[in-house]
Amino acid sequence: MNLSQHNQFSSKASQLLSWGHWFTFANIGLALLISLSYLFADSPPTSFMGITYMLVTWLSHTSFIAFLAFVLTVFPLSLVFPYPRHIRGMAAVIATFGASLLTLDAYVYFNLGYHLSSSALPEIISLLWHRLNSSPALTTILAGGIVLVILGFQLTVSNFTWQNLARLKQLKFARYASSFLVICFALSHSIHIWADANLKFDVTKQDNFLPLSYPTTAKSLLAKNDLLDIKSYKQAHNVQINQQNISYQLPTPLIKCESYKPAKIDIFVFETAQQLAQFASNKNLYSTKQFLQPTDHNDMLFSLVYGLPAFYKSTIINEQTLPAWQSQRRSVEVNGIAALDFINDQTHTNSAIRIIKGTDDLTPRDKNTHIYAFSLADTNKEVVITSTLYSSDKRITRVNGLIQPSDIIATAVGQYLNCNAIAEQTMLGVNLHQKKDNMGVNYSQGVVIAYKKDRITLIDPDGDFKNISAAEGFSIEQGLDIPFLVHSIKKLKTFTQ
Repeated sequence: MNLSQHNQFSSKASQLLSWGHWFTFANIGLALLISLSYLFADSPPTSFMGITYMLVTWLSHTSFIAFLAFVLTVFPLSLVFPYPRHIRGMAAVIATFGASLLTLDAYVYFNLGYHLSSSALPEIISLLWHRLNSSPALTTILAGGIVLVILGFQLTVSNFTWQNLARLKQLKFARYASSFLVICFALSHSIHIWADANLKFDVTKQDNFLPLSYPTTAKSLLAKNDLLDIKSYKQAHNVQINQQNISYQLPTPLIKCESYKPAKIDIFVFETAQQLAQFASNKNLYSTKQFLQPTDHNDMLFSLVYGLPAFYKSTIINEQTLPAWQSQRRSVEVNGIAALDFINDQTHTNSAIRIIKGTDDLTPRDKNTHIYAFSLADTNKEVVITSTLYSSDKRITRVNGLIQPSDIIATAVGQYLNCNAIAEQTMLGVNLHQKKDNMGVNYSQGVVIAYKKDRITLIDPDGDFKNISAAEGFSIEQGLDIPFLVHSIKKLKTFTQ
């Protein structure tokens, strides 16, 4: 009797184990479908090897996560509690929770640029709350509908695989599919090792695009086998950010602006938020809270006038170099900025652009003037903060992501004066009417500031770094994104070549 019960127990466990493999295969397919959104969340790779790495990593890593979830949940349950009906029901509920969590992570990553984590919980809640408030009925229907569709899929797959288990066992698909995924897994890590050793950033920039992604790196593995020159590796990764003896190279020859059109742009910089609010209260202005500015006032004002990070400030001010984009038709007048008074020596009558700091002359020139207004940051805060920016241009409320002071002057020259080529050639700021991605770089108080979506990375001269949320200011526990950092610093040093 005991032997019969033991055999029956073993038979049920064996059947459930076989069923579990097919149930997992179905969920691998669902996970791959959901995780497709990760492939389109960031700019795609451009090289053949980068595209290959993206595809094999997507296939292998997503499959591994789904399989690991089965091993950690359904598999032990089927061994200690081998009752098919109950196990299949519990497995459907567990898989629904997992797939729903993956869907939520994909949505968060697409919008914020990082995955679910406890450190990012305030910003994630803020994102979801904003979505719920903007369209509560639609959001509730979509969220509930997605969960119900996933649950329906799980119940259908659970029953189908159990009822057709004998027929499914005859198929050789599982064996070939498993072998293919193992090959993809090995190929993914091999490509990453090669790319990390050879500085192929089109591959290594994809390190964090999938959840729970920890790809093997080259440094320890190849050095252990005497296949890597550590000195060369470190030199290649060490992009110097020392500001001393910076040589600002004026871009030449300057592109001619054949399509110039006259316009007036007034940019008001207030000492306090109260002054700003009073100014904006009786004017038809649009606002955004996505304005990212350095808390060092001199660094911010330099960036606002030149469209460049303060990385170049010492050299330009010491040599009293005029903004490269300035001309007789694209003249600028600065008021209340003592360090930049030398610019006014070349100012022409009725300048196209006026930048006014303080409380004097707060009246726009006429109703056709393009207006921007903001207040200085509190110097006791972080190196950078986000604050409110007002403008007569409604387009700023639809800008994808953060706006920097350099973007304002780039928009003034590139959009309103219709000299976009000049703006692109002489500034690192971006024309807000043409901004396509939510990425940027700045420099203030010796700190490199690189942002991607909501994540801001701050790197001080000692090499220490931290990630913070742009919207909430809390720290994000995430490793240093080396490829993104190298790209950002190379962009920062554009005018040192």
